[in-house]
Amino acid sequence: MEKASQEKVTIELMKLEDLDQVIEIEKLSFTNPWSRNAFFLELTDNHFSTYIVARINEKVVGYAGMWLILDEAHVTNVAVLPEYRGKGIGELLMRSLMRIARENGAKAMTLEVRKSNYVAQNLYSKLGFEPVGIRRGYYTDNREDAVIMWTNLNET
Repeated sequence: MEKASQEKVTIELMKLEDLDQVIEIEKLSFTNPWSRNAFFLELTDNHFSTYIVARINEKVVGYAGMWLILDEAHVTNVAVLPEYRGKGIGELLMRSLMRIARENGAKAMTLEVRKSNYVAQNLYSKLGFEPVGIRRGYYTDNREDAVIMWTNLNET
C-alpha cells in the first residue's frame, strides 16, 4: 500500500497470521493490553473495523486500527515496537489510517490519548488533530484521564 523511504516499511491490512506479532507489540506498549481474542474478533466479526500493520521484511513492527461508522473514523489503537519508535512508523500508520478513512467516506477522525502521553499528542497535533475534551478516569489501569482529539479529514 504505502512505503516509508527510510527502512522499506510497508503498510498492509492486518491478517490473522499477524496476531502473534501484534500481541507481542501490544504487551510491550500498554499496561492493559488487548487480548488475542479481542483482535481476532475485530478482524473476523466487526464489520466497522479496519486494522493495518507496518512491516519490515516479514516482521510486524507496528499496527493501528480504527472503526468506520458512517462518516466518522475512531482510532482504536496505534502501537510500534519499542526499538522502532521515533522512526516515523507511527506517523506512517496514522497517515495510512487517515487515507483509508477518507477513501471510505469519513469526514472526521477522533481518538483518545493518555493525558501524560505527550509524544503521541504531538504526533496527532502534527497530523491536524486538536484537543476538544477530556474523558475523566478513562484508563482502567490507573484512572488517568484521556484527551479527546478530533480532526477534519477534508482539511488534512
